[in-house]
Amino acid sequence: MSTSQFQTASGRPLRVSPAWVGAPSTATATDDHLLPVREAVWIWSVRRYARVTLWALPVGAALYGWSTLGVPSPAGQLAVEVAAGWLCTLAMIALAGLLAGTRTRRPAVAGLVIGMAGALLWLPLLALPAGGTAEPGLTSDQIRTASMVAAGVMGTGWLLLGWAVLRSKLVNPADGVLLILAAVSIGAGSYAVKPLPTVGALILVAAGMGLAWTGSRLIPPS
Repeated sequence: MSTSQFQTASGRPLRVSPAWVGAPSTATATDDHLLPVREAVWIWSVRRYARVTLWALPVGAALYGWSTLGVPSPAGQLAVEVAAGWLCTLAMIALAGLLAGTRTRRPAVAGLVIGMAGALLWLPLLALPAGGTAEPGLTSDQIRTASMVAAGVMGTGWLLLGWAVLRSKLVNPADGVLLILAAVSIGAGSYAVKPLPTVGALILVAAGMGLAWTGSRLIPPS
């Protein structure tokens, strides 16, 4: 028995909104405006991943804020910072996937690429001791400069993602403004005036909560 184009493999009706599969919202139910089931399921899977993984942003931002306080952690400062960076990177991918079907998909993808480049620059520097040197012969001043460059690149990525959220007309524009404000503190890194990174982390937590909550309501539960 063959599976209908309008049903899943289990025989359940395929619930696909035209806004998610690229067809005009006012289109009639004709074959010219429908996608094969395999493509619709793929789009659904991407949106579901983005909806769930966006919750990593407030968690990662909270860990980042904890690391800026300088409070000793049982897991160690390095473990907290690595976990924060990993969760925020996952959230970047999820946010870019959520905005892939909007008019701001290009700045969203650019923000993802730039943000991940900053994370790749920043991660090796975490393992270096404070005030130490690295092979081959990097001085502490050069390590400090490299850390500031990595933070600036990551901040630029979040700035582009915030702009994409602000102009997408898909989620709350206020969350885009919060992301842009948080990008300033992220770009300044841990070398900024002490309250700024912590305040930026709190702003990022607020933006992440708003994006995760809005994203969870964009698609009906499967």
